[in-house]
Amino acid sequence: MKKLSLFSVSPIALAIALSSATAFAPIAAQAETTASGNIGVHSMYLLRGIGRENDDTAVQGGFDYSHDSGLYLGYWGSNLGYSYDKNVGTDPGGNGFENDFYGGYAGSAGDISYKLGLIQYYYINVDDSDLTEVLANVGYAGFTLQAQYLATDGWWGNQGDIYWTAGYSLPLPNDFTLGASLGWYTYNDDDNSDLCWPAPAGCGTTTSDSGYRHLNLTLSHPIADTGASMYVQYTNAGEDRTGNDNYDDKVIFGVTYGFGL
Repeated sequence: MKKLSLFSVSPIALAIALSSATAFAPIAAQAETTASGNIGVHSMYLLRGIGRENDDTAVQGGFDYSHDSGLYLGYWGSNLGYSYDKNVGTDPGGNGFENDFYGGYAGSAGDISYKLGLIQYYYINVDDSDLTEVLANVGYAGFTLQAQYLATDGWWGNQGDIYWTAGYSLPLPNDFTLGASLGWYTYNDDDNSDLCWPAPAGCGTTTSDSGYRHLNLTLSHPIADTGASMYVQYTNAGEDRTGNDNYDDKVIFGVTYGFGL
């Protein structure tokens, strides 16, 4: 967890420098914070483009807090519809739950936005999955490029795996929004002893240096002035780290609601 200092030191140092430059002006009185929440119901939950045949409806939600210094913190959670015991295997009817805790620094330089942060995953009833990722994101004119570097070993990855995404959001007439996201993986093939995702048959077998993971196309629209929106998403599934590309494309429906705190 000490890796958090890589991203928390810079904004703190910046705040100190700013306070000195303004002769110790009452910055605390000027500081602004934003807190929000979200909840959604989705027809299924895909893990970076790949789902399970038994995936059920997923209820997902979270909270976000941001400070005008650029610091942010958040939480996101989802039921999974399965569980995993390393001594028994995967239970398709299990009650696993994913918790994501994240924080970092976000800012901008002209029209370019950027973000640096950490994500700590904590799973209930899913063994060997409490991993840590380092995130870097840059955006410009509706385009985003993001890299998530896996910093620890576990069931669903090796330290050194990188999940890349490139996305674009396009406003359409009548308040529709079209989003596209392309996912790609680069893999560390030095397999750890816990690696066993997506199935026990593929335990510890990384045969690809990299691979296409998914293409998501999403059409969304707000529901009147309720703060809620609905969406439909088509996902073209790619391959996993074993080179297996026998995954079905999916169509997902969902309703989300965002609110201030």
